[in-house]
Amino acid sequence: MYNERAVYRMNDLRRLIDPQTIAVVGASETPGSFGQRTLANLAGFGGKVFGVNPKYRETVGFPCVPTLADLPESPDCVVMCVSQSLVEPTLEEAIAIGAGGAIVYASGYAETGRPDRVAAQERLVDIARRGGIRIAGPNCVGLANVRSGAAMNFMSGCGEMIDGRAGRVAVVSQSGALGYTVLQAMARGVGMSHYLAAGNSSDVDVADFVAALADDPNVGAIICLFEGVKSGARFLAAARLADAAGKPLIVYKAGNTAASGKAALSHTGTLVGSVAAYRAALEEVGAIQTDDLEAVLELANFFARNDAPRNGRRVGIMATSGGAGVINADKAEQKGLELPALSPATREALATVVPDFGSIANPADLTAEVLKTASTFSHCLNAFVDDPAFSAVVVPLVFAHDAATGARAPIICDVAARKKNAIVAVWMNEWLEGPGSAVLDADPNVTLFRSADRCFSAIRAWCDWHERRASRRDAPPRRSAADACDNARAILAAARERGNVLSEQDSKRALAAYGIRVPHETIASTPDEAANAAQTMRFPLVVKIASPDIAHKTEVSGIRLNLKDGQAVRDAARDVLAAAAKHKPQARLDGVSVQEMAPPGVELVLGIQRDAQFGTLVVVGLGGVLVELLGDVSIALAPVTPQKAAAMLSSLKGYRLLTGYRGQPRLDVESAIDAICRFSEFAADMGAALSEADVNPVIVGQDGVVAADALLVLS
Repeated sequence: MYNERAVYRMNDLRRLIDPQTIAVVGASETPGSFGQRTLANLAGFGGKVFGVNPKYRETVGFPCVPTLADLPESPDCVVMCVSQSLVEPTLEEAIAIGAGGAIVYASGYAETGRPDRVAAQERLVDIARRGGIRIAGPNCVGLANVRSGAAMNFMSGCGEMIDGRAGRVAVVSQSGALGYTVLQAMARGVGMSHYLAAGNSSDVDVADFVAALADDPNVGAIICLFEGVKSGARFLAAARLADAAGKPLIVYKAGNTAASGKAALSHTGTLVGSVAAYRAALEEVGAIQTDDLEAVLELANFFARNDAPRNGRRVGIMATSGGAGVINADKAEQKGLELPALSPATREALATVVPDFGSIANPADLTAEVLKTASTFSHCLNAFVDDPAFSAVVVPLVFAHDAATGARAPIICDVAARKKNAIVAVWMNEWLEGPGSAVLDADPNVTLFRSADRCFSAIRAWCDWHERRASRRDAPPRRSAADACDNARAILAAARERGNVLSEQDSKRALAAYGIRVPHETIASTPDEAANAAQTMRFPLVVKIASPDIAHKTEVSGIRLNLKDGQAVRDAARDVLAAAAKHKPQARLDGVSVQEMAPPGVELVLGIQRDAQFGTLVVVGLGGVLVELLGDVSIALAPVTPQKAAAMLSSLKGYRLLTGYRGQPRLDVESAIDAICRFSEFAADMGAALSEADVNPVIVGQDGVVAADALLVLS
């Protein structure tokens, strides 16, 4: 059984990730066997390696002993190339001799879904935790520490591939095969630091690997590939450690198309699934998310090779083709990046070598004339990089040739080594590994992109990530009253006696406890009572059906708006009672609610959704009853800061409706932000007590915000 625990750190995993002595149990000389492949991969390892197999005294060039107990010293890590039936006794032997880590290749455990196999995996965890040893696996491809040469995996040729090519990017993957597809960029010269596959994650999982790498000074960026995590809280803790260490976490999550199996009761519940929860959670901790597997390594390389932008989102494009310059400029604009004018000094420097049929601008078209000699190309690139307006300089490479890309690549690398700006090359031709590409891939300062779109997406992500870190503030004080939580919980507890769905009135009372404005209202049992109550209220009024069994009143024609006098209220009460009886005859009816109508404005929706991994999410959307149709929502973990609330609002496609669209008055955005913050505090305080909430509509007027209707659902 999995128990919540703190993430492992590097000190917990060092003997597993960075061993000095490795024992391979199931060592073999049989070509293609896991034992043979693992030993072959360790040929470049700088530490000690021992095979374990009673058949051999030496195998694949390493000394071999009959059993773990026969080793001359305690190994840091034991790689188990044995069948499932031998894993448990081998693990016990490893613990007995003081091993610190174990890699289990064997499959057929919890991934099968069979109860006996799940129990077998749980036994491994129990043994490991009692013995103080950390396990990667089972069902694990293995690990690789590039710096030490510890290629502890069964992937053919891995040891040779990683030899001498250490970089600052680490790959953490739930799926060993998926992670290895990224690691294989080393075959074209890209340097990396680690490859850590979690397999079934019985003990060590991706969160642990991320947390450990956050402690490693030789790691500059972390790639994390997964389908899901065992504990959202632990993964977020690991991501925060990486962020605190200044290490970008590049996340690619697979399995994003499956919708939730249950039909959510509230409007907002239908819009928030596990994918949205992951996105909101990762955004909260500053992880860089991508849906493009081809982008993860380029992103990580770019972040690892460059410090913070010197000049915001400002980019220079130095092209030698007009078409290439236009294409890259289009991508820059699409990603919200700026292309400032060249400085006078840059223009003057370029004018000495660029012909009059070129374009000395940003983007520049230097023409093929500049490519005739290395000195003119270098002169132009130095001028661009020296321009104080730019944070990054992009060099599109249009066609591959020894005399073109082959000659320019070393120049780009030489300039990048001496300058502080980010320098990137965009490989725009289809000879993907043409002359010069390997030089650029291997360089520790330049980042090579094989897509203009991915290039400018990465630059924008880089700018945003550093802007967020620079603007971090202490948590703001709560906006709601000190007794808000106790008062709201008391309302929820009393309402539970009638069922899990709170009435509109109880729902709004709970929100009012947090300082969220709601309309003045009265419950009337009959049409005449409704008309009498109306005389004490401010017209125009609204009449709604009052029933704990009718969640969405519009679906039973249970609302009448803009009622100007008592008779209109009486008629409306009669109509909605009759409509409710017709459309939902079994519903319990409390009568009708007579409410003062909110001033005109734009309708928002505020919602709560509980996620099994990440807890309480807040949903902000535009559209009122059209929220599902428009799908214009923003999602975040609760609670949110005023800055986050403002960002959620401004991210909505319909945000301009709040700010004075087409001559309409500007609405009270500040009060909307305040309501979102208060609602998020309510959501966080209620936690698991609520499964869903739908405050819809929340009407934003020129002078304040009113929650006109609300639905809370208890867990």
